[in-house]
Amino acid sequence: MALRFLASRLLLAALSLVGVSALVFAILRVIPGDPALLMAPVGATAQDIERIRQELGLGGSWWRQYGAFLLGLAHGNFGRSLWLQQDALRVILGRLPATLELALAALVLSVAGGLLLGVLSVWRRRSWLESAALGVGTLGISIPNFVWGLLFIVVFGAFLRILPISGRVAPELETEELTGSALLDTLLRADPTAFASVVAHLLLPAGALALPLLAAVFRTVRSDLLTALREEYVVTERMKGLSEARILFWRALKNALIPTTTLVGVQFGFVIGGTVLIETIFGWPGIGQLTLQAFQYRDFPLIQGIVIVYAVIVILANLAVDMGYALLNPRIQLAA
Repeated sequence: MALRFLASRLLLAALSLVGVSALVFAILRVIPGDPALLMAPVGATAQDIERIRQELGLGGSWWRQYGAFLLGLAHGNFGRSLWLQQDALRVILGRLPATLELALAALVLSVAGGLLLGVLSVWRRRSWLESAALGVGTLGISIPNFVWGLLFIVVFGAFLRILPISGRVAPELETEELTGSALLDTLLRADPTAFASVVAHLLLPAGALALPLLAAVFRTVRSDLLTALREEYVVTERMKGLSEARILFWRALKNALIPTTTLVGVQFGFVIGGTVLIETIFGWPGIGQLTLQAFQYRDFPLIQGIVIVYAVIVILANLAVDMGYALLNPRIQLAA
């Protein structure tokens, strides 16, 4: 059953990727801006521009261009970046570890913070802790992450000056990359000073990216815990003499993790998408920052490749969530 489920999900993933590739290909061809015009020298004639267009592979019908693009994808060839004049896939993979590091840090902060606030607000109902948690939840979900980013820069970077506001590590501590992940590289080199610098650089962008999801996790956990505490099995366990803390942390929280897992899987796509603005605001050298630069130069191969990589990440995250259901609740069957 599990293999059948996995096969059906992989088939859906392949179809989704074809759909995403067709959509981004069509959008890039209808938006204003001709890459050939941007790359043509001053005083270039119409013939020169047409020659550049043919050299970039932008000549001929859209169907022929799309067919060549799909054929390239099937062979792992994303084309050549018009702006950087390098293999597009290599450029994307070079930036991918920074984006994954930022997104995963935001995911950890949002899940840990949301669970903690949700449990505390239920455990200490009608106290200042509940009021504070509700306030954080309301603010977190009401304000976009890029606004949080700007606020963090002003408060923690410009006013308090306790955290760096750009880059991944202090310039004097930069060394050759081993894996592309600054956290992992500093751990592998056993360099605590550089590790502390990387963590300090990560806190503000990851925090800004995490807050909306943290608020959503908090609200889901709190709602599910309050519902679970009114269930018959909880009343029965109270009558058996189990403490309120044990019921809350051991039984009710376990049931609340299933909808929370669903939420995190669905929202992970928004976290990845949010890196575009957050990386630009904090000067984070990942795919998000690269996306805006690629749009500025109308770099079609690079934009198409980035969208495909984003889609693959989101599809894999959702597949992992589906598989996680079975681990959290064995009664849930994986069906194709």
